[in-house]
Amino acid sequence: MASSSQITVAEYLLFRLKEIGVDHLFGVPGDFVLGFLNQVLKSDLEYVGTCNELNAAYAADGYARIRGIGAFSTTYGVGELSAINGVAGAFAERVPVVVITGSPATINFRTRPLLHHTLGDYQIPLRMYEKITAASTELVSAETAPSEIDRVLSQCLSHQRPVYISLPSDMVMKPCRRPEAFLFPTPAPSDSEALSEAIKEALVMLDQAVKPVVIADVELIRFKLQTEFAEFLEKTGFPYATMMLGKTVLTEQHPQFIGLFEGARSRDYVRKRVETADCVLQLGPLLSDFNTGGFTANLDGARTISANIRSVKIKHHHYEKVGLRDFILGLTEKLTRRESATLEIQCAADACVHRHTEPFQAETGKPLTVKRFFDRMSHFVEKDSVVIAETGVSLFSAAEMLMPEGVTFIGQTFYGSIGYSVGATLGAAMAAPHRRAVLFVGDGSFQVTCQDLSTMIRNHLNPIIFLVNNDGYTIERVICDRSYNDIQPWRYHKLVEVFGGGFGLDVHTEGELEVALSTAITVEGLVFIEIHTGRLDCPESLRSAGRSMAKTNQLDE
Repeated sequence: MASSSQITVAEYLLFRLKEIGVDHLFGVPGDFVLGFLNQVLKSDLEYVGTCNELNAAYAADGYARIRGIGAFSTTYGVGELSAINGVAGAFAERVPVVVITGSPATINFRTRPLLHHTLGDYQIPLRMYEKITAASTELVSAETAPSEIDRVLSQCLSHQRPVYISLPSDMVMKPCRRPEAFLFPTPAPSDSEALSEAIKEALVMLDQAVKPVVIADVELIRFKLQTEFAEFLEKTGFPYATMMLGKTVLTEQHPQFIGLFEGARSRDYVRKRVETADCVLQLGPLLSDFNTGGFTANLDGARTISANIRSVKIKHHHYEKVGLRDFILGLTEKLTRRESATLEIQCAADACVHRHTEPFQAETGKPLTVKRFFDRMSHFVEKDSVVIAETGVSLFSAAEMLMPEGVTFIGQTFYGSIGYSVGATLGAAMAAPHRRAVLFVGDGSFQVTCQDLSTMIRNHLNPIIFLVNNDGYTIERVICDRSYNDIQPWRYHKLVEVFGGGFGLDVHTEGELEVALSTAITVEGLVFIEIHTGRLDCPESLRSAGRSMAKTNQLDE
């Protein structure tokens, strides 16, 4: 047993998780992890059991996007490898998730018996996870475990990417030193000369620009630079757009927000305002295909300043070791405010004012379409909600909605793994129980990960889930419409009965939708609304994405 000056390795790890902001641990039991889970049940963390390991990873991802850090735990081999796709998505989209694997006893790593769940070579899972994590460790010594835990968690926060901790079953109760105050990582200092030169060159371009514009993107969110960005906007008066990954970096009701920029798929005003700007300042961009409208963002490199978390590119000049925060603060200090009348700003909130203030007039017996449904959602989603949208019709439609004050938007826009949103909704709802989670998910994606609807019910969560039933994989159909995109039709709204709670509603017409929405805002608990639309009913932005992907993959009709 540990002495008064010691605690166990498991207690140390759980203490640190709590200290850095984790209040819930998602996971699935298995014999190698049971000893650790027994300690979780005695700790200040709440264990949330999911139906499968993949959803545990997705839940930790959604949780982290709200709380700044998430964690899940599985058993060795079969469990952790089931979860690996969810961790890969978090790595791609820079989401800090702590992966804790309960592994066989340390002696087994040396002798390598053919235990269940193992692969002969006990290092294979670690080597796989090393490719999709910022740091990893095997806690093979109680003496070094505290420093290893601190190192890995620090890397998770510093890089905003997943990390991997393998906890052998015989190490769980081993005594180790008590934790001192955790040293939260601070950004590496910028190279002062490079920073000064980058700011100087950027100031020349911005000061000379008549029609500058800012594109705000994902790194501002991941590295929690919203305050610095808001102060920059207040100081300069510059208009800004976001890409899909940067959606809701600040409130979309901001007077300088002009809308979503996605290359050729943007609204005409947004596209023209960005592409005709004499200086484009990109802050924290990730130039993926979905984020750039299928690489159709027509930005002239000679007029573009692009600042990422540790580098700045201006024209053909690259400045390394320049921190994004330092760069924003330097520009804010030096720039002066422009009057909005000189900057050709069409505020997105003003552009949509008629659409959002005029009551939605439902045509009672009219079948629902995707456009009419999301038009109605523009009036339905309330401020401070968490909106989660699944890849496909849901993501491309919801991304074009103007979100109310305080809304956080979650979508796996880069990695795009279908089924992500169910687990992410569970995680987001656990992370922010006093904010209403609203999920938009397609029928094909839902079939991949539907089981954890039951976990939401089990934990008395109250999301509103809109399942867009368009009879299969529409996102694939707009790329290549073949029979492999067909799926078995389910009576989705009946699943709440199968899983033992919530309210399930079936909607075909605009009038039925109004009745369902009235129910959703008056009842307590989870509400599941199945929306029926046409098989190929989708926004033009998704059709455009489909044409682009078909061309990229050389698919004939």
